[in-house]
Amino acid sequence: MEQWLGKIDSGLVIAIVEALVYLLIGFILARMTSRGIRQWSKSRFDIHQQLLMARIASYLVLLVFVVMGLNAIGFNLGVLIGAAGILSVAIGFASQTSASNIISGLFLVAERPFSVGDLIRVGTTTGEVLSIDLLSVKLRTFDNLFVRIPNETLIKSEVTTLTRFPIRRIDLAIGVAYKEDIKRVRAVLEQVAERNPLCLDEPKPIFVFLGFGESSLDMQFSVWVKREKFIDLKNSIHEEIKEAFDLEGIEIPFPHRSLYTGSVTEPFPIRVINDRDETT
Repeated sequence: MEQWLGKIDSGLVIAIVEALVYLLIGFILARMTSRGIRQWSKSRFDIHQQLLMARIASYLVLLVFVVMGLNAIGFNLGVLIGAAGILSVAIGFASQTSASNIISGLFLVAERPFSVGDLIRVGTTTGEVLSIDLLSVKLRTFDNLFVRIPNETLIKSEVTTLTRFPIRRIDLAIGVAYKEDIKRVRAVLEQVAERNPLCLDEPKPIFVFLGFGESSLDMQFSVWVKREKFIDLKNSIHEEIKEAFDLEGIEIPFPHRSLYTGSVTEPFPIRVINDRDETT
């Protein structure tokens, strides 16, 4: 009896060791396959597709060796397949959200609205795309926070890719006093854009007179810039416009209010008394 149990134990140990060897080889080959596919696809596909193809291939290789390991220890694969089928049905009902995210991820792969390294804005969240997986997209925000957004949310929401094109436009909302000459203000703004080395000559700056505001003449001045210099220009051009307006004597107004009493149309009289008058 003891000899029989010893034979069983030794056989089981050998089977377990064989299964572990299969798993080890599977991990090694899965990593090699992943690296090989990334090297092969580097000049053929973008980073997004490279990562996805390498991940799927590594999972398939690992799955093959896991099955071989289970077979080595005598596990009945027919029972495993049957259990997997029942389990997959149960999981399918319980994880409809995950299935929706996977399908949405496939749509993102096909449509490619953005790639790894792009800056995108989803709702109130703006950040750099770190990875695009089957279930979610990972972002790193400007304040270095890690944000995970489900693929289903991206499909249903408005997504803005800030780095899709090589140049961007900065729209500046500007108001000047009613006494100012609009043509003169436009000339000063164009001079500011011309002197700033970050402003592109083509496309040319755009000047739009928006209308008459409560306390100012409202206008929009738009300049174009390379996308990597967007923040630099947005900071510098506001300072340069303020300095140019001060130098040219162009007034930037603030809201004015008049007080009236009842139906009387004359302004409400205000008397100013300084500290000296009050003490006397």
